[in-house]
Amino acid sequence: MYRTHTCGELNADYIGQSVKLSGWVQKIRDLGAVIFIDLRDRYGITQLSFNENNSDLLEQARQLGREFVIQAEGKVVERASKNSKIPTGDIEILVEKLILLNSSDIPPFTIEDETDGGEELRMKYRYLDIRRNPVKNNLIFRSKVTRLVRNYLADQGFIDVETPYLIKSTPEGARDFVVPSRMHPGQFYALPQSPQTFKQLLMVGGMDKYVQIVKCFRDEDLRADRQPEFTQIDCEMAFVEQEDILQTFEGLTKHLLKEIHGLEVTDFPRISYDEAMRRYGNDKPDIRFGMTFGDLTQVAKGKGFNVFDQQGAILGIAVPGAASYTRKQIDQITDWVKRPQIGAKGMVYVKYNEDGSFKSSVDKFYTPSDLAEWAKITGAGPGDLILVLSGELDSTRTQLSALRMEMAERLGLRKPDEFAPLWVVDFPLLEWDDETGRYHAMHHPFTAPKPEDAHLLDTDPGKVRANAYDLVLNGNEIGGGSIRIHDKTMQAKMLKLLGFSDEEAAKQFGFLMNAFQYGAPPHGGIAFGLDRLVAILGGQETIRDFIAFPKNNAGRDVMIDAPDTISREQLDELHLRIIE
Repeated sequence: MYRTHTCGELNADYIGQSVKLSGWVQKIRDLGAVIFIDLRDRYGITQLSFNENNSDLLEQARQLGREFVIQAEGKVVERASKNSKIPTGDIEILVEKLILLNSSDIPPFTIEDETDGGEELRMKYRYLDIRRNPVKNNLIFRSKVTRLVRNYLADQGFIDVETPYLIKSTPEGARDFVVPSRMHPGQFYALPQSPQTFKQLLMVGGMDKYVQIVKCFRDEDLRADRQPEFTQIDCEMAFVEQEDILQTFEGLTKHLLKEIHGLEVTDFPRISYDEAMRRYGNDKPDIRFGMTFGDLTQVAKGKGFNVFDQQGAILGIAVPGAASYTRKQIDQITDWVKRPQIGAKGMVYVKYNEDGSFKSSVDKFYTPSDLAEWAKITGAGPGDLILVLSGELDSTRTQLSALRMEMAERLGLRKPDEFAPLWVVDFPLLEWDDETGRYHAMHHPFTAPKPEDAHLLDTDPGKVRANAYDLVLNGNEIGGGSIRIHDKTMQAKMLKLLGFSDEEAAKQFGFLMNAFQYGAPPHGGIAFGLDRLVAILGGQETIRDFIAFPKNNAGRDVMIDAPDTISREQLDELHLRIIE
């Protein structure tokens, strides 16, 4: 037996007992006649004590180094100098026997909460980074979330079913990771971007409530909140309408917020995609704060200010309490929106002073009554600062949305311990791509149109709304799904709209179309991004911090050095050759 207790459970109740602990040496304090060692495992830290009454043990302790793995046996005694910062701070172990289980090289960075290791170095030695409390606790937190999800959905009657990882490549969506087949020369599997078609087939098979916490893969450009491999909470239900799914997964979200943070969240507002774009400039708005868009286009044009007169859209937000900003602070914000990442050409500001007067960068062109109208449209009050951008509608919305989030960050309005969920519904079913000259599915080709819009597929496909929904939490999409097409004729029409010939449709999705001939029930589902969900529930937004072995921004695993080349023999077996 390596241990009778962990390094986090002993306290004054155990004084006088003989115990055995195992763990890593966190810190050594050699005071000559006495040596203290902090012993660490994933449960906590316990202080070990060695004194001159046993010189052999004292010398043995002196040979240890940081991160050595040891076993210590001894008696629990009251600690003379107590440490109120740790649960075991009232006691220490007077060591009677010490066994070295393994030695350690000097770690490349300190294994402490505040480490001296940079991100790339810590990713290279991720197994050491996991020993630190911030990473360890994130992984424990992730485990808690997945357990809560599984238990809740199991109680709701969901069945956990595994689907294949080696599937067929499809042209829709992001790029696939492909896997060459040795047994079938010149043919390839693809790693799934989602188990979409399989979960629909499970509905045809009568498994009316399916769930899977599943790894998915997309070969796309990376950001802080994206990885080439990611985990989904993948769900599907049969004999349901949109409302059934929204109610079910509102329940799951409420359950997680209550169990993790003790919060009773009852308000799940719903807004349409069009309203989200009009009020917030994006389809995943953070509603923990205001600063909704005001459309100033009609009232700001025609006043002789050429910058506005020549633009298609003039949009503004009211920043609460920011009328006191200095010109230097406003210039900094202007420089921020003019960065290439944002792309605005400039910014107009209006100070709505506490005394009710206005001061702006366009006083020459607009009267106080004009600016009062701007304040009314943006919802500004005395003491607020109105910030205005102009340009083409879509790009201006995107720029002002970024500015809204930046101002919220600067004002401390994006509080990680506040949670504001909402549903965004009524997305467009299709979006036109000028480059390819055809429609693309905004979600995926299996999304059903809103029943009342289905007739427009033949006459005006661009106006058709999808029977789709996204769940947004604190400005992040955490889940998305739709009611699916379950009729073969409708599915064929959808694929034709997306540019598939009958032959291509049969080759890519014939198995699904065939299944629809055998009594496919009405069905729909949703998939949560587990990595992102866990990060947001944990008060953060960077998913790498909640993944045991993440990849860097270039998609590389710097710890195992992947991706890597393979041998000539492997290439020959797979009937592949590298073109230099």
